[in-house]
Amino acid sequence: MEKLTAKASIQIQKPVSEVFSAIVSADEMNRYFIESSTGNLETNKTVQWKFPEFEDVFPVTGKVIKENEYVSFNWSDEPNMLVEIFLQPQTDNSTIVKIVEHEMDNNDDGIKQMMQQTEGWANFLACLKASLEYHINLRNGAFDYMRTKK
Repeated sequence: MEKLTAKASIQIQKPVSEVFSAIVSADEMNRYFIESSTGNLETNKTVQWKFPEFEDVFPVTGKVIKENEYVSFNWSDEPNMLVEIFLQPQTDNSTIVKIVEHEMDNNDDGIKQMMQQTEGWANFLACLKASLEYHINLRNGAFDYMRTKK
């Protein structure tokens, strides 16, 4: 049975070098996507991402990172949860960003997970675009309803 993948893409009106930096730099990601990280995304390095709406931290291990072209990492401790981010510079100095997350089982749980991950990556891309183009943090207050109740 074929495995499922989550996919999302967007065009950002910034040069590929700015987009790449915003994806791998912990300081930049803190401005639009995560609350904190223990470091920048690097090949064979595991960092911990903390999101403002969750108590847990999530391990992210850099796999292959090619400056201004490609970023891949394993998301969580689960095997085969590879995220690939493809950066395609355009002639107008904008960048197309395509994300593919592998792989989920082709069953009810896998379909649900694929839908959630697709939604999450679409949100990531919207937040990245808003941050780079307009200096707005779309996540600010957006997920307060999901905060762990104490």
